Amino acid sequence: MSTSVRVRTVRRSAGVVAAAIAATLVLATPASAHVEVGSEGARALAENVTLNFDAATESDAAGITKLEVFLPKGITPADVTYGKGPAGWKLAPTDKGFTVSGPPVAVGEDVTYSVVVRQLPDAKSLVFKTLQTYDDGRVDRWIELGESSGGGHGHSAPVLKLQAAAPGAEPVAPTPSASPTPSASPTSAAPSPSAPPATETADAKPTASDRATAAAEEDGSSPALPIGIAVAVLALVGGGLWWFLKSRRTGTA
Repeated sequence: MSTSVRVRTVRRSAGVVAAAIAATLVLATPASAHVEVGSEGARALAENVTLNFDAATESDAAGITKLEVFLPKGITPADVTYGKGPAGWKLAPTDKGFTVSGPPVAVGEDVTYSVVVRQLPDAKSLVFKTLQTYDDGRVDRWIELGESSGGGHGHSAPVLKLQAAAPGAEPVAPTPSASPTPSASPTSAAPSPSAPPATETADAKPTASDRATAAAEEDGSSPALPIGIAVAVLALVGGGLWWFLKSRRTGTA
């Protein structure tokens, strides 16, 4: 083999090795960060299923304090209960999902937690969009569908693939809505019914005098008019009689 051929071969080999190293470095960096969800043997319409979430940190200066999850269609906040997670962390329902939060974890530490879902919907896959908050205010948005765009603030949402529903599996009755947290929408509890008026009842029937009065008012002859005339006549007659008797006593005297 000539010298020129050996040089070209060495150069070609070096180029291939360099390209492979560069590709490895490019692919390794974004792949180290993620939020994932998993559940062994998860099936559509399965009940009381434990979902395990793993949220990788992307900050070398702050600790994770909260993860907000937006539930997919078919799962309500009332269907989710807390499993386990970092010390001191708790679950709180929101109007669109739930949050798990607590004291900041150590800088550089990932967060692993689990929840139990009452029943999974009849679907092939479920997307759990997640916002990841750090104690310095940074928020990583794991909300994209498809490949991650990278950059630390726009990443692929965690997706759970489901097996087909077991034979005979059926949807269960909906879970009653849980009381919202202070940050959630106001309660939708029905207001208490108003008390009925104390002076009137719905089944009250008119008396005979009521009917007579109503009839007289309709034809323009209210019973109050004859009564008033009778009273006036009696007053005049009584006054005249009194005057007559007084005059006789005076004349006699």
